[in-house]
Amino acid sequence: MSFNGIQKRLQQVVDGARNLSPFDQLEQQMDDILGNGGVLKEVVQPGDGPLVPKNATVLAHYSSYLEYSDLPFETTTHLKYPQFLKLGRDVSQLGMGLGRDVTLLGMVLGLLSMRKGEFSRFLLQPRYAYGDMGCPPLITAAARVLFEIQIVDVLDLGLVDELLQMTAEEQNEVPLSKLLEAVDTLRTLGNRWFRQSHYEKAQKFYKKALELLRNRVTHDSNELKAVQGALLPLYLNLCFTALRLEKPQKALKYAKSALDIDSSSPKALYRCAQAYVELRDYESAHRCLVKAQARKPFDGDLNNLLKRVALCRTSNLDKEKNLCAKMFPGFQRSENDDPSE
Repeated sequence: MSFNGIQKRLQQVVDGARNLSPFDQLEQQMDDILGNGGVLKEVVQPGDGPLVPKNATVLAHYSSYLEYSDLPFETTTHLKYPQFLKLGRDVSQLGMGLGRDVTLLGMVLGLLSMRKGEFSRFLLQPRYAYGDMGCPPLITAAARVLFEIQIVDVLDLGLVDELLQMTAEEQNEVPLSKLLEAVDTLRTLGNRWFRQSHYEKAQKFYKKALELLRNRVTHDSNELKAVQGALLPLYLNLCFTALRLEKPQKALKYAKSALDIDSSSPKALYRCAQAYVELRDYESAHRCLVKAQARKPFDGDLNNLLKRVALCRTSNLDKEKNLCAKMFPGFQRSENDDPSE
């Protein structure tokens, strides 16, 4: 081919690219994950770990765009926290508002191709998005849709649901590693709700995890140590949640359960002291804090609470002295009332 021929061919390619729509241009750099062109994918930032399980719940941020639109018609990126997105069947044993179900087939298939921490774009053909009819007036007929999705965390609730449907005897037959994995998932969910100040929801997930651990019967010392190690943070989570729900008696119960596992745990002693403060038992709070301070002498939160408790104890003593003075107004101690004589 002559130079003029090559130049003419290159110009045709450039002109053709100019005539492509924005989505058509994007297609050129995307991978066909199904092999039929229905769902195209571009990985912007790779993730790690295994692929998202089919019955998982993912915590993700996403935005969805129509062609020729710079603004998304739906997005979560303005929200403080990522959203729960449920895949597969509903987790019936939990039923605690785990977020929205993912109903678009293309979005489901896209999520199942992702890993934790991944950020990817997906271009969906109409049959994998809103169909030939669209969703008027927002989604036009036979519209292609672009999704940008970032997965923050992946939670395998299929395993959790499976365990919760078992009897206690059946749960004991499950390998401890699987049980601890389910417990960790429930605790993670509880922590997510706690950070969003949904304390009642957080408490329910912590209690479900606690139930799984309490049902475990083992005589193996290593297993028992692992179970106790998983119980300790759960009791502390439940204690803190009870404090936020203004239930100091329950908080104290959970803190004492944590101390039964580790009597010198600074965090358990600190939570115990917090509960005692709410119950106005400043002497008990002081004893807990002194023990905790012996282990963590430079902890700021601990030392601040210790100062507060010291002020409360002093205030209580002053009130008791004033009360005694009012009850026995004629009683005054003289210099001769020295008990050493």
